[in-house]
Amino acid sequence: MANLLLKPSIPPRLLCPVTGTGDIPTTQLRRSTVTPIRDHPIRVKANSGIKVSDQKRSLVGGGEVHKSVGETKEALYEALQGIDRGIFGVPSSKKLEIEGLVRLLESENPTPEPTEDLQKVGGWWKLIYSTISIMGSKRTKLGLRDFLSLGDFLQAIDVAQGKAFNVIKFSARGLKMLTGQLTIEASFSIASKTRVDIKYDNSTIAPDQLMNIFQKNYDVLLAIFNPEGWLEITYVDESIRVGRDDKGNIFILERTQEENI
Repeated sequence: MANLLLKPSIPPRLLCPVTGTGDIPTTQLRRSTVTPIRDHPIRVKANSGIKVSDQKRSLVGGGEVHKSVGETKEALYEALQGIDRGIFGVPSSKKLEIEGLVRLLESENPTPEPTEDLQKVGGWWKLIYSTISIMGSKRTKLGLRDFLSLGDFLQAIDVAQGKAFNVIKFSARGLKMLTGQLTIEASFSIASKTRVDIKYDNSTIAPDQLMNIFQKNYDVLLAIFNPEGWLEITYVDESIRVGRDDKGNIFILERTQEENI
């Protein structure tokens, strides 16, 4: 049995399917596979005589102009290579490059009022970049230098129930490759056409051996991953989602299929 802090009750009919229909599936959750990115041509909008190309140059710091959303995504994925989701920090120049591409993507958001159509947000997502970082003494206290490794960061959004489940996976190299996960359950409510308010409900760590490792510094772990606050959904399409929270963090997630949690 997992050590229970405030035990979440994850409903058996968990989430909207990857197809985006919004229906809650009744089948068992499946292993994760990533939906391929599709190319979307940019729709040029008039803007008081300012050239669109000039706007795009300003968004990426005067660098290369990307002619389609697909090309921007490709450039973003390339920029994210080799930085482990940014969780252990990235050089300032790389961070600026990523943020410029994010702003460019946000400027072409095909879903400008995402909370009016939350079915596009519901379902399973995998984190591919965040400005949240675990560095210095926090990384040492959590054993994330040599002993523990971070696996996938998954998020399951149940639109019908107004619930989100964040799953952070770990493996311990020193304990016969022990694997486990931290699961955080939160509730959300619509605050505006682009924003949701998030309330932490409870969390669990499984198995017991992993809880024993984190128990002394559990408050440090939860402080890093606690989602409570608000989240602005600044970009969402069928394959990628971008959000900004009240603490100034950026999150980039890609659509994934259902996962056993």
